[in-house]
Amino acid sequence: MQVRMQNPAVVIPEAMPAILSVLKAAKKGGVPEKTLELVHLRASQINGCGVCVDGGARSAKKAGESDERLFAVAAWRETPYFTDAERAALALSEAATRLSDRAEPVPDDIWDEAARHYDEKQLAGLVLYIGITNFFNRLNATTKQVAGAGW
Repeated sequence: MQVRMQNPAVVIPEAMPAILSVLKAAKKGGVPEKTLELVHLRASQINGCGVCVDGGARSAKKAGESDERLFAVAAWRETPYFTDAERAALALSEAATRLSDRAEPVPDDIWDEAARHYDEKQLAGLVLYIGITNFFNRLNATTKQVAGAGW
């Protein structure tokens, strides 16, 4: 794989602090770090962002995530390893990542299930985290960033 260019947030360094600021704010929503790592990994898998899948799995491991659960994220519906709250967050991550896959991008049943497990501040953190993950996925996939190569 040949990188097209450096990551745009490196080329325009003023962008990186703003991006990291949103990421930091999202983490203040009160959602457990492991859950945020899972939704990041799932969105990155869907978007085919090798850099974010690789980095996300490593980050999740540092947060204490088990290999068993990391291996199962892509098939979270078919495995017994996730709590109901994590499943709601993963479903929200998938819906918010696959916006064009259905007439109602994030159906009420998916939102309502997430809202059953997370309060408004936590939902805000989840939505911001999913959004910033998708943003990073798009930067990296568009410019063909290589996993493990660093910036």
